[in-house]
Amino acid sequence: MDTIYTHFLRLAGSDMLSIKINEPVPVTIENLSSILCCTPRNVKFILRKLEDQNFIHWKPGRGRGHHSELTLLRSLNDALESNFTELLFKGKLKEAIELIGSVQIDDLMREKLMLTLHDQMGFRSYTETASGQDTLRMLRSRQLGDLDPASVYTAFETYLLGQICNTLITYNAHTDTFLPALAHTWESNKDHKEWVFYLRKGVRFHDGRVMTSHDVQASLMRLFDTNCSSLWLYRDIKRTEVNGDYCIRFILHRANRFFLHLFSCIRMTVLPADYDSNQNLVGTGPFQITEMNEDVIKLKAFDAYFGFRPHLDQIHIWFLPEPASSDGYYDMSGTDRLSLNGSSHERPHYIDYPALGCQYMLFNFNVQGCHHTLPFRQAMRIVYDPVNLVNDLGENRITPASSFLPWKSAAQSWEATSLADAQALLEQSGYQGESFLLSYKKNKDSDVAEWIQQRALQIGLRIDLEPFDDYLDVVKTSDAPLILREEILEDDWQYGMIHFFKNQSNTLHEYMTPELQSILDSLLDAFPQLPHNERSELLEQAEELLRENSWMLYGCHMNKKAELHQSFYGMQTSEFGFLDISKLWIKNA
Repeated sequence: MDTIYTHFLRLAGSDMLSIKINEPVPVTIENLSSILCCTPRNVKFILRKLEDQNFIHWKPGRGRGHHSELTLLRSLNDALESNFTELLFKGKLKEAIELIGSVQIDDLMREKLMLTLHDQMGFRSYTETASGQDTLRMLRSRQLGDLDPASVYTAFETYLLGQICNTLITYNAHTDTFLPALAHTWESNKDHKEWVFYLRKGVRFHDGRVMTSHDVQASLMRLFDTNCSSLWLYRDIKRTEVNGDYCIRFILHRANRFFLHLFSCIRMTVLPADYDSNQNLVGTGPFQITEMNEDVIKLKAFDAYFGFRPHLDQIHIWFLPEPASSDGYYDMSGTDRLSLNGSSHERPHYIDYPALGCQYMLFNFNVQGCHHTLPFRQAMRIVYDPVNLVNDLGENRITPASSFLPWKSAAQSWEATSLADAQALLEQSGYQGESFLLSYKKNKDSDVAEWIQQRALQIGLRIDLEPFDDYLDVVKTSDAPLILREEILEDDWQYGMIHFFKNQSNTLHEYMTPELQSILDSLLDAFPQLPHNERSELLEQAEELLRENSWMLYGCHMNKKAELHQSFYGMQTSEFGFLDISKLWIKNA
């Protein structure tokens, strides 16, 4: 915040003074020293500066015991708006947002400033040069998470990686087929124990170097060197053979019919062989990183991209402090509204799309409690009833869930359950009136947590709430016996589900005991060797195991909404339902 504005806002917002515009107020230097957090000597210097810039009128007292007079010549809101606009003009978005949260202002002014901010988001075309620069600005209400392909675990960061980097092949969910990417073709022998990928020639990393099969080999070895949580999926690889710069062969211990899925997923993002994780990510994708810090990540179109160069020239994504950006429509989230607006005076339009995956509840079997008994978990199944959840809370909770897959849930006959049945089960569980802690993501799931708390109270079950402050720390170990979470699957849903069941660092593994996990492991052990239909059946058996034992309670499927300015064209969804920004373009007619 500009220093002169800081001083004025402290004066104008001080409860000690209660100053009104154009009304002189008696003050002392000692009072002002306390308000401005400085020495009496500096107070006089600050007052002189404020008066020179027509913020105040200052009439010093004459002689000992005489008060001075301070008159505000501008209102708090006027100064706040001027400062806010100036910060936006200078591109200091974070400081502008922090300004809103640092001063006590009325709701109307807050909304006005947020609308001003909204006008600065979305598309901007800079035409000072003959070529012009099309820039898209977006906001997110949390910090940027991990962008390392070996350890990334949040949907937005995974999506962002797909704009910066590439894999050997890609998965097309509409046709259930694989398409060329860094590899232009591939083949396997009849027993699926050898796979060969043939790479495109002339593909360049963002630093100008040409990608070769050595980079692919190093990217795979990096997963093992970093002890990636997804290593179970790559355990069948016996060795790799580099046959020149543009051919790589994988020799397996046993047949693997799931192998192509492993080289289209984000884990097998191809990075330079000498990639340093302490530096900005270097990929081969349509956008390259030009700046990245805790406040912003700036991307620009990669002119040497082997595919089609993006139409947008730059993407600026700002990460803002949560208290200042709590309004959902200034966010670009996988499950919240995606704001790509231009002027707030022009009508946006929306697209809706259901997300693969669902909200769910887990039980922490690493802590003691009667949640270890089946009747208690069955009682919680009724408390956390999918039908009532959707009916009571609605919004983007669109359908009850009995599976991660919406089409599986839709095939079930649904009816609301009775809390009276839950009360009888609770009595069977040995519950003695103790409190149960429920862990959930702050803001995102607060309404659901409170809804569960109220329903539980109706059957005599006491639930205390543990809001989860750090949005990114989704696998934080909690002592809470009840865990409320959400899983959004990749478009390649078979990969998404097996990754959920086998990822060693996710919430499922965090809270299930090794004994329970071994039951799932034994069931899924043959998964990679099976053909497509049999893999689907095995995943259904795994979900049925969770349902039968109430180890996990499915809640509801979520809907995503994208809000776009009417000038945007080329709208295509990519991973997790996010819009593919590499395909967006603006009609400037």
